[in-house]
Amino acid sequence: MRHRIAVIGGGPAGLTFARVLHRHAHPVTVLERDPAPDARPPGGTLDLHEKLGQLALGKAGLLAEFEALSRPEGQAMRILDTDGTVLRDWQPRPDDRANPEIDRGQLRDLLLGPLDVQWGRGVTEVVPGTRDGVLVRFPDGRQETFDLVVGADGAWSRVRPALSSATPHYAGVTSVETSLDDVDTRHPDLARLIGDGSMAVYGVNRALVAQRNSGGHVKVYAQFRAPLDWHTNLDLADVEAVRSSLLALFDGWAAPVLGLLRRGIAFVHRPLYVLPVSHTWAHVPGVTLLGDAAHLMPPLGVGANLAMLEGAELAESVASDSGDLDEAVRAFEEQMWARAGRWAKITAAGLERLVSPDPAEALAFFDEVQPS
Repeated sequence: MRHRIAVIGGGPAGLTFARVLHRHAHPVTVLERDPAPDARPPGGTLDLHEKLGQLALGKAGLLAEFEALSRPEGQAMRILDTDGTVLRDWQPRPDDRANPEIDRGQLRDLLLGPLDVQWGRGVTEVVPGTRDGVLVRFPDGRQETFDLVVGADGAWSRVRPALSSATPHYAGVTSVETSLDDVDTRHPDLARLIGDGSMAVYGVNRALVAQRNSGGHVKVYAQFRAPLDWHTNLDLADVEAVRSSLLALFDGWAAPVLGLLRRGIAFVHRPLYVLPVSHTWAHVPGVTLLGDAAHLMPPLGVGANLAMLEGAELAESVASDSGDLDEAVRAFEEQMWARAGRWAKITAAGLERLVSPDPAEALAFFDEVQPS
């Protein structure tokens, strides 16, 4: 008999896991709390690394489709000083596909493909060790059992408590997101400032980052070190009040750079949370975690890549007829913990350097990671 498998969460990790299982003709139940694929904005752009996210898409048989959708030119990166001086301007080679960009919404639709996702199926609790398998409880009182439940439900996972008491903690850095539409036509000066990919400006304990998405859409992130309650006297729903607060925080920066905030159309507050760097758990038969549910780390371009590769690797392991399901999951966890632990340390150190009292640390960080 085929194993009864459910994955909780329809993000990159869960959908990659399900898509690889589908390729191996193994049934899987995908449970997603959102009522529809377009129920909320999908987020910004992702750079999929050749040996991580792209490797996962290859395992799902989707690499050619990804290459048709992705934006290799989005690998361009420039860094400006707070006075507007260009300090670094990295441009990808014409054949460079080390980490091309793709919009999150495009990636989601690519992974969805033929999958049958149960939308609007939030989970309240996962209980391992019952007589019939792992019990999954839903808000409406219904419940189902499975042989394996995979928690790919993000930072505030409802599956994680079945394995671990760890909860995310504030990393000390807040990000406030805004966006620009049709930038090349409506804001050609900002389009030139940003270039073909991403642009970043680093100051004392703060940064402004702009990233091109497809269709002339740009995401802008104001990042700064602050207490979690920094906005106590600020109405975050008041667009102009938030804009004024951010402009005061970045006072003295070059006017073209501040144009990214002055022309932003809305603001979303996103404090950065992380799990402990070496988060692991005692193996529990029938339950495991992927991605942010397992190893939430600073958003420095690695998290989704790791999550997708984990989903693909776990799917290949459980679809194999060569061994025991529980042993396959146990071996996967050991491999995941080692790799994720290394990346968690790297990204934690990276965040410390990028939003730092010494802006030169951010420049040095990029000099180390960008190709010469």
